[in-house]
Amino acid sequence: QVQLVESGGGPVQPGGSLRLSCAASGPTVAYYDIGWFRQAPGQEREGVSCIGRTDSSTYYASSVKGRFTISRDNAKSAVYLQMNSLKPEDTAVYYCAAGQFTKCSSSSSAYNHWGQGTQVTVSS
Repeated sequence: QVQLVESGGGPVQPGGSLRLSCAASGPTVAYYDIGWFRQAPGQEREGVSCIGRTDSSTYYASSVKGRFTISRDNAKSAVYLQMNSLKPEDTAVYYCAAGQFTKCSSSSSAYNHWGQGTQVTVSS
């Protein structure tokens, strides 16, 4: 069973950047579609981005399109989320999740392997 560990979160000022990492152990990340989700206090978990395992096709939520970039490095068994031009509304706990689909999914219910999350706080 794959295990996922997120890292790279922290405090950042508006307009700043962070790069989140999702490291997979057990089966390599190459076997999985990987999604990034976020959850702010009192809000539902939101699909942010995902990347396919077969063709590295990507999906971005409209709220992050043009600011966030997802990528994968199968040799390092890792997926990254580069977040630029961060806004206070991006503040949340960010989770990565793994699944196997015909096309990567933005729905949290589709994934059955989750990391523990990493906090991102955007504030001046």
